[in-house]
Amino acid sequence: MQNESVVLRVENVVKHLGGQRILDEVSLTVKKGRLKVLIGPSGAGKSTLLQCINFLLPPDEGKVFLDGREINPKSRKDLLWLRQRVGMIFQDFNLFDHLTAMENVRVALIKVKKMDKRTATHRAMEELARVGLADKAGLYPAQLSGGQKQRVSVARALAMDPAVMLLDEPTSALDPELIGEVLAVIRDLADAGMTMIMATHQIGFSSSLADEFLFMEKGRIIERGAPSELLARGSCSRTMAFCAKLSELSGEMGG
Repeated sequence: MQNESVVLRVENVVKHLGGQRILDEVSLTVKKGRLKVLIGPSGAGKSTLLQCINFLLPPDEGKVFLDGREINPKSRKDLLWLRQRVGMIFQDFNLFDHLTAMENVRVALIKVKKMDKRTATHRAMEELARVGLADKAGLYPAQLSGGQKQRVSVARALAMDPAVMLLDEPTSALDPELIGEVLAVIRDLADAGMTMIMATHQIGFSSSLADEFLFMEKGRIIERGAPSELLARGSCSRTMAFCAKLSELSGEMGG
């Protein structure tokens, strides 16, 4: 019975880049409506793992299952099926500069989902409203703030009705005063039961939402558990030590 609620399963994924073993037999399972948070130092393999799950970087070894179906990386049909069901939010927005906010959200609905223009426009406007940007629909990326661009990219992913969302440091490219508006959208998604995996350094924010922290180092998940356990007072976890260091750094920067 328990298995029925598993949306995504990753088994023993290995990835080499530039002669280095970036991912070393990584496995994880995400159940419907849960948020898993990847944390760890830069170069730990968090972004690479997210890209391997979506096959933007095909794994060298290992398996990925979505809704119980093993994805065959050599099958174009499988990859199209996967990418329609897995939303990806990047650090740097990845919007089309020559399209308005509405058109950025609408384009995949027309090209991939084969919606007619009118229906796709209506759906795009619904998703922009959901992230608080209905009034910015006619603006181009150059006319939007970083936080607004990231919210457009979230709307674009949501329009595809994803089974799971992958978020790769979604606030790392933003000015501090713009981070809150993107985190508010992510909180709304979590509250609405969206299944998500997020790599982030926003520890305080994610600890209040995440079901599980996965601490990565040197391409492996070396520690996993509920934030309340890993960050408990007196905990000697690697996660606790890393988070304490982050707090120290942000305190120094603030001072």
